[in-house]
Amino acid sequence: MEIEKYIITEDFSIKEALKKIDKGAKRIVFVVDKDKRLLGSLTDGDIRRYLLKTGSIEGELKDVYNHTPFFLHENFNMQDVRPVVIKNSYRAVPVVDEQNRLINILFWEDFFEETVEREYRQINIPVVIMAGGAGTRLDPFTRILPKPLIPIGDKAMIEVIMDEFARYGTPSFYISINHKGKMIKAFFEENRKYGNIRFIEETKPLGTVGALHYLKNELQSPFFVTNCDILIDEDYAKIYNFHKKGSFDLTIIAAMKNFTIPYGICEIEENGLLKNISEKPEFNFLVNTGMYVFEPRLLSIIPENTYFDATDLIHYLQEHDYRIGVFPVSDHSWVDVGQWEEYKKAIKKFEVIG
Repeated sequence: MEIEKYIITEDFSIKEALKKIDKGAKRIVFVVDKDKRLLGSLTDGDIRRYLLKTGSIEGELKDVYNHTPFFLHENFNMQDVRPVVIKNSYRAVPVVDEQNRLINILFWEDFFEETVEREYRQINIPVVIMAGGAGTRLDPFTRILPKPLIPIGDKAMIEVIMDEFARYGTPSFYISINHKGKMIKAFFEENRKYGNIRFIEETKPLGTVGALHYLKNELQSPFFVTNCDILIDEDYAKIYNFHKKGSFDLTIIAAMKNFTIPYGICEIEENGLLKNISEKPEFNFLVNTGMYVFEPRLLSIIPENTYFDATDLIHYLQEHDYRIGVFPVSDHSWVDVGQWEEYKKAIKKFEVIG
């Protein structure tokens, strides 16, 4: 296995390290010195914790990575190691020689001859999937199929979302429908593997969260809300624990996006005098993915039978001093399947998995 794509050095910036984590697709890299001696490990979770603590990823890498990672010596016994890997759900384990030089990296699947599923912490909270939109960004597919039923691999898009939540013990799903809603209902009449499903039927478009009004007397516990065209590869139990620990009324799941302008940017003073030129500047943003954790008391805020977007709700909550949390995920963890280019990426990703 080529381990170079999972190796960085301490002179990497946090931004550069995050890019390498995303490119490697295992959500982890290992930090080594010039002689490839192991110094530590770095995950997207480490960067998320640093970002939440400092509000920025402009610091030094040494302040972010784990300086005491679990590792194996080259003469390790596989039978002894497997229980440790399962217990701690290690996604990757470095192997070093007598001089502590990194010589290999073993991933979860390398430890087991047969597929062994990681244990998912059961959070057992409901999920609402907003599936009433027309899906115009995926035209002409959505002239024939409703967006939630567009295939990703051998499953419908909404199945992929529901399967992931089901791993965490979701007891019930609520699905808002409008555009081609009858087709969505017919699909689930044939596919009953998800147990308790309730449909929220919009008689007119109600925006990204307007349909939640119909659940104000039904949901009494925190719940996830997600658009039907996004895929988030993250530990939902961690998201929920973050929400509860922070005592947030609403938690927004946001992706760490890095944008590079591929030109020299001119800054000018009065009369057109050049002040400075920045070559290919980079900008970092936390982008709202369209997934949230709600406290049930927010449902009484959403107006009845009125077009109401998530941004309308967020502005209201800010104006009235509610607590809003932001849980960052890596760019690689988020796929906006409602866009053609991202849809193609999702198809390729599932081809690799299959």
